[in-house]
Amino acid sequence: MHSLRYRTASVFKYATLILGALAALIPIIVVFFASLKTGSEYASTSPLTPPSNWLNFANYTKAFVDGKMLLGFMNTVIIVVISVAGATLTGSMMAYILARFKFKGSKLLIGLFLLATLIPGVTTQVATFQIINSLGLFNTRLAPIILYLGTDIIAVYIFMQFLDSISESLDESAMLDGASYWTIYWRIILPLLKPAIATVVIVKGVNIYNDFYVPFLYMPKSSLQVMSTALFKFKGPYGSQWEVICAGIMIAIIPTLIVFISLQKQIYNGFAQGSVK
Repeated sequence: MHSLRYRTASVFKYATLILGALAALIPIIVVFFASLKTGSEYASTSPLTPPSNWLNFANYTKAFVDGKMLLGFMNTVIIVVISVAGATLTGSMMAYILARFKFKGSKLLIGLFLLATLIPGVTTQVATFQIINSLGLFNTRLAPIILYLGTDIIAVYIFMQFLDSISESLDESAMLDGASYWTIYWRIILPLLKPAIATVVIVKGVNIYNDFYVPFLYMPKSSLQVMSTALFKFKGPYGSQWEVICAGIMIAIIPTLIVFISLQKQIYNGFAQGSVK
């Protein structure tokens, strides 16, 4: 009886994993197949039908050249690097204050962060746009950078969970040696938060990299296009070049795939350690 239950559980476990893998891989396979098809072939075949010519890279060339994806990638990198670095610093600082210092209103502050995440962002866009426009930041890279710099509660919680595993005796020893709070944070706490930083960087970076709404709204100028808005020019009122858009999507996936592969050890450690006190 025990053996039957064990086998049933194993079958259910692996069946669930296979279904999850298929749900994640099938959309990528469909996009990859479409990127290698011609326009007529894309319209006349099913999404899971392989392309007739596996060496048809004309769509990739058109997406990269006509879509000016190199310009979009440069603008995206500038925005992502500045935004992620700023959000990481502010998030870790706030987590350090909330985890190490006990003061009135600390729980209220965390509650306000949670409340802000529950408010739909679209409801505040009119006021946000007016503020950005009045500051003269419309159609500049500073507009999305400032909006992305806001620290989200997920980053704060990840850092707080890591700080709970760091002994406060390190802070006390540093204070006895005459270290200030800034020195403790910069030279002791921040280096120990490397796994959490890697986790926040990849989560925040991917969200910014994939975001379409903010760059499209605040940077409509063609010279300020990012990776997500570069592909929008292939979609028009009289038809869309979906095979070219799919090729551009595959090009856009490459940087995030490289970053994930290079940081996957830190990411897994970050989620695992951040979930356990």
